[in-house]
Formats: sequence, structure tokens, C-alpha cells
Amino acid sequence: MIKSKYSEAFRALSKKEVFSSAEGREAGMPPRMLSYFCSKGIIEKICHGIYKIKNLDFGAAFEWEELALTALSIPKGVICLISALCYYDLTDEIMREFWIAIPHEKAAPSRENSRIIRMRNSSFGQITIKMGSSHVKIFDRERTVVDAFRFLDKETALKALKNYLKGSQESKPDIDKLLEYAKKLRVDLIPYISAFIL
Repeated sequence: MIKSKYSEAFRALSKKEVFSSAEGREAGMPPRMLSYFCSKGIIEKICHGIYKIKNLDFGAAFEWEELALTALSIPKGVICLISALCYYDLTDEIMREFWIAIPHEKAAPSRENSRIIRMRNSSFGQITIKMGSSHVKIFDRERTVVDAFRFLDKETALKALKNYLKGSQESKPDIDKLLEYAKKLRVDLIPYISAFIL
């Protein structure tokens, strides 16, 4: 732990996976000290105005750590589309950027290596999962598949649906739930489902 007059601030901020410069000020660490501790490698700047304590043991698998931190840094951010498909193993695409949904009425913040998608019904199908020691929001498997048909190319969407319908021991497909989501989000999945299961 840092032994300085900012020890209490570090103690408070180390309880968060990520924190904003405003939260740093509230904890008693002025912006100039954030910059100083960044230059010393004690604090890491994630993006504009968002930081984390560098030696904080996040605990998530390395491949998901940056995704989780990016999602946590965006108010009301929900992991979606390609990032969610990768997490659920419903695609063989490589996640080259982090896909995060925000409510349609919000302005999209800028994040490095990220694609921010403004969506209506952003709370629909939203669940919370644990990545390491942290809880992040992600759309469930059914919402992710339906959104693939809404926002991604047809080939990616069809592959996601096929993988979803195959299921696994841990996650069996729930076709009723999938069709309920599709109806609410105005996507006609019946012809595709029929083609895959007949």
C-alpha cells in the first residue's frame, strides 16, 4: 500500500475495479496526483478520465480482463454482439474490438478498441455475470443471438443461431425464450430455426 497522505484515498479506490477522476477527487486524490501516480506506474489510465490501481488483482481470465474493464468504465454499458458471442462461444470470430451497448438516449463515450452501440430496450435480456472478482453486465445468450440478426451480417448471425441450437451440457437452448425475444425485438427467426432443426 502507498505510504503517503494519499493512503486513505488508495484504500478507498482499491475497492473499485475502475474509477473515474471525479471519484478520485471524492476519495481525496486530486488530478495532478492521479497523473503523478500514473507516471510512476502505480495507477493505470484505462481511457480518458477512467483509471484503475495497477497492481489490483482483478482475477479475471486474461482474455476477458480488458473487456470487463471497458464495460465497467461505461455507465450502463452492457457487453453485446461480437463480444457476447465470443464469451458464449457462439462464434469463431476473433474479438478485435470490445462491443458495448448503451441506452439509445445516451451519448456514446469514446473508448479505445471499442465499438459502442446505442440500443433501444437495453435492459431487456440483460444479466450480470462474474468475471474474476467483478460483476459486469452482458446480454444473455438469447438476446445476443437475436441481436446478431439485427446488427451483424447474416453469415455471422446464422452461425450464432446454429451454435446456440446445438447447445452444450452447460447451456441447453431455450427455443421458447428465443422466439419470445425475437418477437419483442421484431426479428422473424422461425424460418431459420425450422431449417436448422428439421
